[in-house]
Amino acid sequence: MKRLENKIAIVTGGAQGIGKATAQKFTSEGAIVIVWDLDESKGNMLAEDLKTKSSKSKFMKVNVAKYDEVENAVKEIINEFGRIDVLVNNAGILRDGQLVKMSPEQWQQVIDVNLTGVFNCTKAVAPYMIEKAFGKIINATSVVGLYGNFGQTNYVATKAGVIGMTKVWARELGRKGINVNAIAPGFIATEMVASMPEKVITMMKEKTPLGRLGAPEDIANAYCFLASDEASFINGATLSVDGGVIT
Repeated sequence: MKRLENKIAIVTGGAQGIGKATAQKFTSEGAIVIVWDLDESKGNMLAEDLKTKSSKSKFMKVNVAKYDEVENAVKEIINEFGRIDVLVNNAGILRDGQLVKMSPEQWQQVIDVNLTGVFNCTKAVAPYMIEKAFGKIINATSVVGLYGNFGQTNYVATKAGVIGMTKVWARELGRKGINVNAIAPGFIATEMVASMPEKVITMMKEKTPLGRLGAPEDIANAYCFLASDEASFINGATLSVDGGVIT
């Protein structure tokens, strides 16, 4: 039997990068995956691919920063499937800048998606998981949330905040049969990283003892593990998937 057989899973920010790899991995493990993203073109293309393995998987255009959109999307999924088993809070954005140069708009945009978005999705989904006394909530943080990073006040604040929320929700929801954990990726070879200057990519590799960037599939595999029954006694943990990154 596949590890996520017939599980209903939401993957936010799922149209590309780590989210896309996660949607594909979950589908290969038997899940029905609902991809949330703002990119309709990439989202619909991915949904068509997923349907070759799971006919009920689909894409929904959802802005996680807007609670009404999230709540309505969750209700639609519940009406169709009756439950939500797995929530992967993967959506995130960057608006980098040093503190003295960072605009209030840059700060707020990242807070809205990376922190408030995680709150919105979990708040909307949790009552239905509580009703079924089962659920897996997995939050995307980052190694920078543990160690900090130059020029990323907003991003680091959100990722550190997600670690804190994960610990709180593990305590609040664990007694309801729900596991809440986080993944802290290191330097991962996503589309965003591929567009960076070569010298920056080289620096990332040099800081990683394994000598390479991680692949999106490396994070997807970790998400899948935490979503499976194999991780039934893991709760409130932040798992670093970073190749042993040196800070």
